[in-house]
Amino acid sequence: MARPLIQLALDHLDASAAVKLAEVTAPYVDIFEIGTPCIKHNGISLVKELKRKFPNKLVLVDLKTMDAGEYEATPFYAAGADICTVLGVSGLATIQGVINAANKHNAEVQVDLINVPDKAACARESAKIGAHIIGVHTGLDAQAAGQTPFADLNTISGLGLNVRISVAGGIKQATVQQVARAGASIVVVGAAIYGAADPVAAAREICELASAA
Repeated sequence: MARPLIQLALDHLDASAAVKLAEVTAPYVDIFEIGTPCIKHNGISLVKELKRKFPNKLVLVDLKTMDAGEYEATPFYAAGADICTVLGVSGLATIQGVINAANKHNAEVQVDLINVPDKAACARESAKIGAHIIGVHTGLDAQAAGQTPFADLNTISGLGLNVRISVAGGIKQATVQQVARAGASIVVVGAAIYGAADPVAAAREICELASAA
C-alpha cells in the first residue's frame, strides 16, 4: 500500500507565519491546508501565494462551504486551489455545486463529514455524485470532549467507495500508523507539527512513520 499523503493544517491567522511553517516543513508534506480560520482571516491572496511558492504541492482550502457551493468555491479554484471542502451537512445540492466548480478547474472536492448524523449514507451519496475525497473529521471541540476519528474511519473505509479518505482529528506520532493501516489515503496533522518544539523534526517523524505503516 502506498504511503498516505501528509496534509499539514496551516491554522495561523498570521499569513506570514503560515507561509514560514510551510517553507520549513515542505520536504515532508504533500498537501498544505489553509485552515478555515486562516482562509477567513487572510482570503484568497494566501491561496495564490502558496501556489506560487509551492507549485508542486497540493493546496487545500478548508472552506467548509454550507451554501452557494459553486458560487463560493469557484474563485478559490480559479486562484489555484487543488481541493476545496464542503460540509456534508450542507446537502447534496450544495455538494454538487462545489463538484461542478472543481470539475471546471480540473480540481477536487472533499466532503467533510463533521457533525453528519449518518456518515455512511452521506459518503455513499457524495461519492455517487462525483466527490473525490471523503473527510472523516473530528473537530477541535469534539476532541476536547474526548472523541476520536477512528471508529468513523473504520466505517467509511469499510464501504469500499471509489474515493480517497482523509482523516483529521488530533492525529500525532502515536496514531499516524493506526490511521494509515485503517485505510486513510490522506492523514491530516495540525498541532502535532505546528505546536511541536521542533516542527521540522515532527513533520519528518510523522512522514517516516506513515511510510513505514
